[in-house]
Amino acid sequence: MATAYQNLSAYDFNSVPDASKMRFGIVVAEWNKEITEKLLEGACNTLERHGAKTENIIISRVPGSFELVYGAKKMAEMKDLHAIIILGCVIRGDTPHFDYVCSGVTQGVTQLNLMYNIPFIFGLLTNDTMQQSIDRAGGIHGNKGDEAAVTAIKMVHTFG
Repeated sequence: MATAYQNLSAYDFNSVPDASKMRFGIVVAEWNKEITEKLLEGACNTLERHGAKTENIIISRVPGSFELVYGAKKMAEMKDLHAIIILGCVIRGDTPHFDYVCSGVTQGVTQLNLMYNIPFIFGLLTNDTMQQSIDRAGGIHGNKGDEAAVTAIKMVHTFG
């Protein structure tokens, strides 16, 4: 469903399972840091609000969104985690670079989900403008980080 019809931070609190025994990895891109740090804040706050302990949230930063897949793969290999959340922001420019990065990350996250026995949660903003990204990183459309955290908890609860 399009974000215009749903706030990314709106969900039934009681529908989210307890996360107190879950361990999460979060890989976040440094590129568009003013956006990605807000996504990270939203994800961490939501995980903790549902019981996840701060010490059970491992954060790794990578230079850009294209590097998210490799960072998530290495995190899965090195850490004993229940789910990995991938957060980044790609904003369309004047060249096809946007399409290549978005496609590569999407395909990479899909591959990770097929290769490993834990869920990799897609929290990549793919917007046309900086304002659209601001709107989805704690702005008028909520925070995609919140949505990614809720998804991670529910996936672990359902399949973990």
